[in-house]
Formats: sequence, C-alpha cells, structure tokens
Amino acid sequence: MITSLANGRVKGLVALREKNRVRNQEGLFIAEGIKMFEEAPICRIREIYLGEDFREQYGKEERYAFIWKKLESCQEYGGQKIFIEQVSREVLKRISDTQTPQGVVFVMEQFSCLPERLVEQAVERRKDGGRPPLFLLLEDIQDPGNLGTMLRTGEGAGVDGIIMSRGTVDVYNPKTIRSTMGSLYRVPFAYTDDLGQTIRLLKKNDISVYAAHLKGEKYFDEICYEGGSAFLIGNEGNGLGRETADLADEWLKIPMEGKLESLNAAVAAALMLYQAAGCARKAGYGKADF
Repeated sequence: MITSLANGRVKGLVALREKNRVRNQEGLFIAEGIKMFEEAPICRIREIYLGEDFREQYGKEERYAFIWKKLESCQEYGGQKIFIEQVSREVLKRISDTQTPQGVVFVMEQFSCLPERLVEQAVERRKDGGRPPLFLLLEDIQDPGNLGTMLRTGEGAGVDGIIMSRGTVDVYNPKTIRSTMGSLYRVPFAYTDDLGQTIRLLKKNDISVYAAHLKGEKYFDEICYEGGSAFLIGNEGNGLGRETADLADEWLKIPMEGKLESLNAAVAAALMLYQAAGCARKAGYGKADF
C-alpha cells in the first residue's frame, strides 16, 4: 500500500491530474470513479489505484461484482500485468479530483482521431446508405463542464465527431472527463490547428456548416437538415470569431424570451444537434443508422 504523499508515483499522478503539459508529454490521463472504470477500455488502462477501504465498500454487494471481474481482466490482459496498487485514504484524496472519491483512480493512454478521418468515415457511411453526417465544431470553449456535456450530448444525438480548435480546453481535464459520464470513450473527437481548413473540408464534402450566432437571420428550427450538418459553437464569453463565423454557410439563432441574450454553449449545441438528428429520423433514418 502506498501511504506517503511524497511517493514518486503519487507526485506523478498529481502532475497528470493538474497539468495539461504533462498529460500531453506522457500521452496519458487520469480518470476516476466506478462508472468511468466500468466503461474504460482495458486496452487503454495502464495503472489502477484502489483506496484502502475499496473492498469493504464494494466487495459485499452483488451489483458491484463487475468491478472484481474487470480487475481480474486487467491482471490477465494481453499477457502483460497492469499495475494495480492500494493507497491510503490520504493518498487517494490527494490524487483524486473529487471531494468524495469513489475509491478507484486509474491512468489511461490518450486517444483521439484526425479530423480528416472523421469526415471521411462519415461520408463513407452516407454513401453506403447511412444517415446524413453530423458534426459539432468548437472554437475555444473554455469550461471543462461545457465540453464534457457536449461530448455526452453528442453521443445521445448520434454525432459523427466533435472537432475542436487548439484553444479549446483539454478534453482530458478531470472535470471534462467526469462530465462526459463515459461518453469520452465512445464519441470520436479531434483537435485541429486550423478550424477554417476543417470547415472547408466539410463543405467540400457537401456537409453544410451552420454557425450559432446572435446575428443569425434564421432560427435553428426553421431549417430542414436534409443533408450533412456541422454546427459551429464559439467561446462562452466572446462567441465565434468573425473569421470563423464567415466561413459558415448560414448563421442561426435561438429564439429568446425574457431578457436573455443567449444560452449556455452546451445547451445551444444540444438544441441544434437534436434538431438535426430529429430531421434525420423524420427522413427515415432509425436508431440503427446512428
């Protein structure tokens, strides 16, 4: 059992949790909690840390049997031993990003896609008779909770990918990871150094790009999203940059009552994604097509 806060592994875990630079250098990230552990792909897990009370908390109830099966699978995976260690309460609290840790913190290998490959896959599915492509494009989103919620919403709406500018918050930020509720493992995502280039690639493949914008001339629910769609969502405080917004095929707005000027970025993304997904269903594309 690791009991010292000065332990080298503990210091490394804290650095992974707190510093984007360290995560990128090592190609790793930290996740925690029972649900995130249950859904984590074993092939990506590198280290597992269990609180000293873990067995007492989760070892007696049948509904937690999956935990022990997962741990056994981790020990046997690919003939290589995944590092598993117990830690004291103090150490668990130090390496965790939550006030009340659930007893398991683990290190995973990072994963992501190339924007070009996401577009290519969506276009190929469309040619094979699948539903119209659906993308979410994010420019400089700063709130980890917003980004995590967008990934979760994107999964629910059947998004083909979420493509983010480099100025967007780190998807491996612990708060982002928690907010995804496991969608991080399933929603294809990519960062791009040139969001404008990605927009041009989408348009070249007959995927219409819509910008969520206060100066939009049409409401988002006035459009019939028959073809492929991609929605541009900008920074929470400043919205989309003018240069980026000008690349969109159309600017769309959300109807507002009261004295509100705009909605939370994640809420705006959810409305537009589900509107397009609803149009796809009305056109005859069922759940199996998503």
